[in-house]
Amino acid sequence: MKKDILMHELVPEHKILSESDKKKVFKDLECNQNQLPKIKITDPVVEAIDARKGDVLEISRKSETAGTFITYRLVEP
Repeated sequence: MKKDILMHELVPEHKILSESDKKKVFKDLECNQNQLPKIKITDPVVEAIDARKGDVLEISRKSETAGTFITYRLVEP
């Protein structure tokens, strides 16, 4: 039986951003896609959410000190 990795308590929420959301993030962060940290296309979560090369992921982690910490990653091979 295959387990759903996304249901594990230690895996933060991952969301693929739309084109309009990407533009807003880049404007707000004053950066471009190539300046984002990378995540491998072979990452188990990337595969589970069916992300593709060039997608930007929003990753939301729960934090005792910050409440929710949001970070962004660019999917690359």
